[in-house]
Amino acid sequence: MMRRIMAHGIDEVARAAGVSTATVSRALRGLPNVSDATRARVLAAATALGYVPSPSAASLASGRTRTIGLLTPRVQHWFFANVIEGAERALRRQGFDALLYTSADERPRRRVDPGVLRHRVDGVLVVGLPLEDAEVATLVALGRPLVFVGTGAPGQVVVHIDDLATAVAATEHLVGLGHRTVGLVTGEPDAAPWSPPALRTEGWRRTLLAAGLEAGPDLVEHGHFEVAGARAALGRLLDRRPDVTAVLAASDEMAMGVVLAARDLGRRVPEDLSVVGIDGHDLGELAGLTTMAQDALGQGATAARMLLDLLAGTSVPAEVVHPTQLVVRTSTAPPARVGGAAAPAPAAPAGGSVRGESAFLHGSAPTRDAIVTRIAPRPACAPAM
Repeated sequence: MMRRIMAHGIDEVARAAGVSTATVSRALRGLPNVSDATRARVLAAATALGYVPSPSAASLASGRTRTIGLLTPRVQHWFFANVIEGAERALRRQGFDALLYTSADERPRRRVDPGVLRHRVDGVLVVGLPLEDAEVATLVALGRPLVFVGTGAPGQVVVHIDDLATAVAATEHLVGLGHRTVGLVTGEPDAAPWSPPALRTEGWRRTLLAAGLEAGPDLVEHGHFEVAGARAALGRLLDRRPDVTAVLAASDEMAMGVVLAARDLGRRVPEDLSVVGIDGHDLGELAGLTTMAQDALGQGATAARMLLDLLAGTSVPAEVVHPTQLVVRTSTAPPARVGGAAAPAPAAPAGGSVRGESAFLHGSAPTRDAIVTRIAPRPACAPAM
């Protein structure tokens, strides 16, 4: 014989506790204006009856979905994956879910459709996705909190590193070792002037020119932030400029592609070619890769907390800049010969650099207190209705 199990609803809990259904809802959601005694009575009745509030009903009542949309090009790359993980952890701790949208490897990239987000998310995190002005405008028109990570259009809330200063520090490391012909493997050729590829290129260029070295377009190749793309890029670069003795790659994954290409071409790293990347990739230590390390997990968590603050009606800074740190490993060294003479002794690493292992892995990187905030406040969004 089958026994039908009846689910108790909020009406039964209200009758058992001797209160209205509105009071039950407020008590179970932890809202104010409910006495401790009443809240305890409601909780006891709900427990005795086995009542579990419906998330969908709560969302309908509040107008909130408790879901945040995450827009990113892809999840296979180290930076995107780590930012998303950091954001998702922070959201989950506050009872929010993440809804992921990717553009995969579509070229040209499909434009963001705000229709897939409307009525489904309470806010939007854009992770490393360079949006056109029209796309940004459609997201702003949703009336939901909007935060960018890694790259963001001017006037938007952005969490990122100082890409220009990071590239300057990486290039100064190579110049300080005695390299006089330094190539660059960067991302897309048509990057917006405020995007990481453009800013990292500018940092490389400024540093070389300040040192009296050439920084022309014949020293630049595009690897599309992919291992395979950078592997092909180094071949093109060295075909054109065989005198290159060092390469700055605008990401660690591209730096690994450069190292692989150097091996294919019979160039030893670092004896014949020094390579430095940007990221702090988990495999960087295994590869002996010198890099400018960043805390992508922390950036994701910071962005998620800022988004939830906006959703709660709290103003946030317009910009938060996370620190980077030079991590010197075995992929960089002085050039074997400079102008027929022995290479000069390497310059001392910049302050805060770590030789051999990542400071982020050992807790000696700048603390969260060192994060720079640009204080021009971004007004809070009104709660979604």
